[in-house]
Amino acid sequence: MFSHIMVGANDLDASKKFYDAVLGALGHGPGRLDGRGRCFYFTPAGTFALSLPINGSPASGANGGTVGFAAASPAEADAWHAAGVANGGVTCEDPPGERPGSGLYLAYLRDPAGNKICALHRLAK
Repeated sequence: MFSHIMVGANDLDASKKFYDAVLGALGHGPGRLDGRGRCFYFTPAGTFALSLPINGSPASGANGGTVGFAAASPAEADAWHAAGVANGGVTCEDPPGERPGSGLYLAYLRDPAGNKICALHRLAK
């Protein structure tokens, strides 16, 4: 259903550093800048991108919106979270961990522009 997800950035260098770290913790390579104020992370499953807002207004996180990234294990989700905090991200929601009764291990962050992101691992039943 989805071809790509793009989130706004106010400081493309800071956002690229952050996403290179968190997506690197999930096994993805660094983003590629295109010279138009955008950075792309291409994967076989789709594309994640950062962009300076085209209209020139400041980027802001979507209230109620979350972008989720698949983690192969709880340890990978923890590494993702640690990489994010070390590179300008801020913990939000509950601390990383299993959500009782859900079968999910989740870790949440706000990126440098305030976008809410999550690493999710589906636990074996």
